[in-house]
Amino acid sequence: PQVIPEISLQLIDDKKIIKVTVKGNANIYSAFERYYIRSFDEDKKLSPDMLRELINSKGEPDLIVNEPTIRNDLTFETLKGLYLIKGHKINDEQFENNLKLYTNDGRFNYMAELLSDNNDISIKVVTFAGKDKTVMLKRTEYGMKCLISAVNEVLEYMDVINETKVKLGGKKRIEESYFDYACFKEAWLNACIHTRWIEKIPPAVYIFDDRIEIVSNGGLPKALNKTDFFKGVSKPVNQALLNIFTNLDLIDQTGHGVPLIINKYGEQAFYISDNTIIVTIPINKELLEKVDKPNDEIALSETEQKVYNCIRKNANITISELSDKVSIGDRQVMRVLNSLKNKNIIRREGSNKNGVWKIIEK
Repeated sequence: PQVIPEISLQLIDDKKIIKVTVKGNANIYSAFERYYIRSFDEDKKLSPDMLRELINSKGEPDLIVNEPTIRNDLTFETLKGLYLIKGHKINDEQFENNLKLYTNDGRFNYMAELLSDNNDISIKVVTFAGKDKTVMLKRTEYGMKCLISAVNEVLEYMDVINETKVKLGGKKRIEESYFDYACFKEAWLNACIHTRWIEKIPPAVYIFDDRIEIVSNGGLPKALNKTDFFKGVSKPVNQALLNIFTNLDLIDQTGHGVPLIINKYGEQAFYISDNTIIVTIPINKELLEKVDKPNDEIALSETEQKVYNCIRKNANITISELSDKVSIGDRQVMRVLNSLKNKNIIRREGSNKNGVWKIIEK
């Protein structure tokens, strides 16, 4: 690309110094018959394969696939288990190759490190007192494990804290949640897929009194403008990682996530710069004010609400069926059912095998 430097004359230690300043960007540039691309704070030399991939994709190369990791002791038992749960057949001999976990010269790449059973990647969910970062109340760390597991654990944590006030009884049932979990889920998964992992800065979740911020590193891809982004057009930075998320049913690649958030909160929910994207999900302040007041409402998490809805529709539903409908494991279904029982919302009549669920009307 064309380079337009800034040239200035400075006086340092009584010596005249010519200062040449050149601003880097994400374009390919060449020097001495070699090709480079800017990545974080260094210039990465492009191999012929990377250059060919970049030209064919008309965008950015999949750097976490081409970047080798210094570790050679990686294992993927967790990732294999996740594939088996989703009904995929595993070929142990070709598993890593099929998922593009090697560089072209046969070394584990950085994506492999992200998806391995043990790594150094930590994902943080931080809660602050008030509306700024002055006082930190709690920091919960996820990671040091397969990225998919860490991503799911953040979703489960946010589901737990997202209490829903439900007024039970009669034909009218009023529900209010602290925040829109569907919007949060889309924002979080997008952050985990599209963040520039090659810069080794993981996405994060910040919880304030009035909002939740989902922060991802890196702005929009070079080939994507804001107008297309807001319409749901996607230009993946980490295509191979996106494919894995798709295989595991975490995303569906329909591009509905961003429009969903905009439809709820408008474009102002997104802050986009060259280096970061922040999605802001408002918190229901009125619900927070009511939470400690005695009333006839009961606080349910998002998962508890889903299980409750299933039981209300089908009193004969089994734990296995609940697991499929709510997309959680049998053990978690049991925990949710016990929680609903303890809150005096449901009860079991009859045996575990032949009994039915009963809604306790208020």
